[in-house]
Amino acid sequence: MDNMASMDKQNSEPRSVANSEELVDKFLDAIWIERGLSQNTLGAYRADLMTLGRSLSEQKKSIDSADKSDLLAFIAGRVEGGAKPRSTARQLSSFRRFFRYIMREGLRNSDPTADIEMPRIGRSLPKSLSEDEVESLLHAPNTDEPLGHRDRTMLELLYATGLRVSELINLKQSQVNFNQGVIRIVGKGDRERLIPLGEEAQRWMRDFIDGPRMEILLERQTDYLFPTRRGDRMTRQAFWHIIKRYAQKAGVRKKMSPHSLRHAFATHLLNRGADLRVVQLLLGHSDLSTTQIYTHVARERLKDLHAQHHPRG
Repeated sequence: MDNMASMDKQNSEPRSVANSEELVDKFLDAIWIERGLSQNTLGAYRADLMTLGRSLSEQKKSIDSADKSDLLAFIAGRVEGGAKPRSTARQLSSFRRFFRYIMREGLRNSDPTADIEMPRIGRSLPKSLSEDEVESLLHAPNTDEPLGHRDRTMLELLYATGLRVSELINLKQSQVNFNQGVIRIVGKGDRERLIPLGEEAQRWMRDFIDGPRMEILLERQTDYLFPTRRGDRMTRQAFWHIIKRYAQKAGVRKKMSPHSLRHAFATHLLNRGADLRVVQLLLGHSDLSTTQIYTHVARERLKDLHAQHHPRG
């Protein structure tokens, strides 16, 4: 019996790899017939899937039984090993196609890749704003006017928390807890996160709620924290125009995007030595490779500092 058990133990890893390989080959045959893909593309799919298959076999799993946490652990390992977002995106794309195929074949009833975010690639991030540029942008609104005070508060909150613009404009008073100094955000995929508020952001928010917000609303009622003059929720496009106008006023020449302050939040935290996983949690990324794109700016800054201290390399 002991011999049988040891033979089983020896054979379990190759069997999970062999099982994965057989499934991967069936998948490649199917998509080659369906789509007539090139040998290079098929080779890349095979390499991605077999790397995953070998990684899973160490846990005595075959590829068809992978769950979301297996895939996230695999991707995080690759990212920490220096994989670029483009390579991570290609692997995730291979995995998506494969799991959709085995669902069609009735081999499983859920897709573990369904709510894993694809890292943003292709267009690089806008060059991050410097801390001085952020300061100029924050001071651009005229805070003597209720709408200017609202805009300053929104900009302060964006830079202090790294919220997505959609999360900012949908923010309701019930999501803000001044006693604990946090806001509660339900982001993509219904993932909830608590974000700490700094003193400066809290001060602007309290001042806004106590006065200018009531002036903007007059007798109207809304749960949204940052209403328009009509008492409605602000649209993404309206906020984008506001940011562009203030950037122009502040003399910021860099190409801006609605997420410029989110990018600046992430980059400045990393510049000051924040842990990548902490920034991932604050930004609400489901997968570390999406956060990884911010580290190139921090790396460049470290290189510059190194060059200043060690001019001869």
